[in-house]
Amino acid sequence: MKINIQNNINDNHGGTVTAGAGHPARVTRRTSAFTLVEMLLVVTIIGILAALVVPRVVGRTEQAKVTAARADINGGIKSALGQFEVDNGYFPKSLQDLITQPSNAKNWHGPYFDPPKLPIDPWGNPYIYYYPGKHNAGAYDLLSVGPDGKENTEDDIANWQ
Repeated sequence: MKINIQNNINDNHGGTVTAGAGHPARVTRRTSAFTLVEMLLVVTIIGILAALVVPRVVGRTEQAKVTAARADINGGIKSALGQFEVDNGYFPKSLQDLITQPSNAKNWHGPYFDPPKLPIDPWGNPYIYYYPGKHNAGAYDLLSVGPDGKENTEDDIANWQ
């Protein structure tokens, strides 16, 4: 009578060692991996998502710059000009008067910008200031020339729009 003994021992590598009576030990390993089809499916899904998202994100940069220019014109610079006007009773002749005290400004409490330097628009151009204003009678005109860098074009951002 022949007895067949089989021992299953874990080999600490995820496989099983199987040995039968009179047979050498053989190791079987189970490996798991992604198939080529699964990889292609994931790459395709990522490509579709990128095609939907990227065009929406790319157009937002220019829109953010326009919003920042409007915030400067109707917020920070307007506030500084208003403070100058309250202190001195008139608007400054130039934006430089908000940084450096003009000789005729007796109640100047500037500089009105912190840090004391003139702001530039999001495209790297200085803001344009006119006093008295051509569009705002009795006040001032303040504008950014926008992305094209030229005044009096359709992309200008101004306080009278």
